[in-house]
Amino acid sequence: MHKGFSLLELLIVILIVSVIYFLGFSGIERPESKPKALTPLNLKSVIMKSKGFHGEATLMCVDKCRSCYLRSGVQNAFAPYENGIDLKDIEAYTLDERESLLRLEYGRYRDKKICLVLDFYQNGSSTQIILKDDEGVYFLPSFFGEAQKADSLEDAKELWLKNSDLVSNSGDFY
Repeated sequence: MHKGFSLLELLIVILIVSVIYFLGFSGIERPESKPKALTPLNLKSVIMKSKGFHGEATLMCVDKCRSCYLRSGVQNAFAPYENGIDLKDIEAYTLDERESLLRLEYGRYRDKKICLVLDFYQNGSSTQIILKDDEGVYFLPSFFGEAQKADSLEDAKELWLKNSDLVSNSGDFY
C-alpha cells in the first residue's frame, strides 16, 4: 500500500502557505527608486524621466545652482525641484552669431541670481548649451546624443560646431 498525501491535503497546504505569504508580504512595498541627482552629464535624461515632465518643461536653477525649479509646460508656475542637485557653481555658455563663446547671464528670480535655464521639449530636444564647473566642461546637445565631457571650453565649442554641422547636413545624422 502506497502512503502519500491526498489531493485534498495538498490543496490545504498550498492554501495555508498562500495565506501566510500574502499576510506576511502584503504590507511590504518596494521602495520607489529615487531619481539620480542632477549632474551636467545626466541632466536631460533625468528631467525627461521625472514626474514633472509632461511634454514640455523648463528647468531654472538659482543661488549658484544650489536650488532648482521645474515648470511643466509654458503656462504653469515654477515648482521647487525636490530631488538631488549636483550643479553647484555651474557657468553656462552659448555660441553667438560669430561662433564665439558667450557666457549666459539670465537675470533674477525671487531676488536670487539665475545661473541656468534649460527648456525640454516633447520631441526629445532641449536647449543646446555648454556647462562648466570645478570638475570639467560639458556639452549638452539640443537634439540627439548624450551630454559629453570635454577637456576645455574650446573643445566643447568644437563639439557644438561638429554637432551643428551634423544636424544641418541633409541626412548625415540619420
